[in-house]
Amino acid sequence: MTVIDLRSDTVTQPSNGMREAMANAPMGDDVYGEDPSVNKLESELALRLGFAKALFVPTGTMSNLLALMAHCGRGDEYIVGQQAHTYKYEGGGAAVLGSIQPQPLEVQADGSLDLGQVAAAIKPDDFHFARTRLLALENTMQGKVLALEYLAAASRLTREHGLALHLDGARLYNAAVKLGVDAGEITRHFDSVSVCLSKGLGAPVGSVLCGTTDLIAKARRLRKMVGGGMRQAGQLAAAGLYALDHQVERLADDHANAQLLAEGLRAAGYEVEPVQTNMVYVQIDERAQALKAFAAEEGIMLSAAPRLRMVTHMDVSRSQIEQVVAVFSEFSRQ
Repeated sequence: MTVIDLRSDTVTQPSNGMREAMANAPMGDDVYGEDPSVNKLESELALRLGFAKALFVPTGTMSNLLALMAHCGRGDEYIVGQQAHTYKYEGGGAAVLGSIQPQPLEVQADGSLDLGQVAAAIKPDDFHFARTRLLALENTMQGKVLALEYLAAASRLTREHGLALHLDGARLYNAAVKLGVDAGEITRHFDSVSVCLSKGLGAPVGSVLCGTTDLIAKARRLRKMVGGGMRQAGQLAAAGLYALDHQVERLADDHANAQLLAEGLRAAGYEVEPVQTNMVYVQIDERAQALKAFAAEEGIMLSAAPRLRMVTHMDVSRSQIEQVVAVFSEFSRQ
């Protein structure tokens, strides 16, 4: 039985072309700055996204952590969404390792933070308060794409208040494909951006943090501190380069499959949230565990949650989406 894994787009396997690129990658010691494949990945992505420098790290969690710690000192504060990865899903690293206070705000229906609420949350220059240093956004946010006009307004707000602006761009390229723009049109509004290579882009490991020369120098020191220095990492970097060159435009297929899945589930009587990119959210309620077990018998891997998230990716085909809809339909009839 072929397994259809819809838990996340992190589950993808390297394509044959990517495996070949990895096998032939020139390598060196990246801690010494001598891995040519890592250096190429960093310089290429920095150039494409409009930044001075970039840093290759093992995970998106580390990339975001380094950005927060490079922007903020001990006792400083960053403003962030309640559902954002940097606040909710990354182990509290900013607080534990960076002594950075989060100021979480409710995420709006479109995935944004209300900029009026952001402005109100910025602390006065008073020693009673933590110093607000940074606003962190996420794009996509639970599959939703932040509008370019909103990003421009967020950038203006942070400049007016002397804050830095960081983007958790774990699915940056999904957002760019959905908007039909070069990714640099999104990132030009930010002081730093974290880009994940191991989600929809299909690389096995790795994220890249982009920023100014000074910020990346701080982040490189912090990467060593938290154990993120890698040696012959060229094979992993080569996978990232291959993904950027060959597996960006195809994200549109994942978006189309997500729409197909949503339409099929609605037709089967399920309550499905509007879909923009590669994430489908379905209200399952108390049936979540039963559905997970039922689907597993048919080779479909799901998370178990009342608000069930399913994520399309390069290892899930259109015909497999039709299989999933059929299994959900059968479950609803039981």
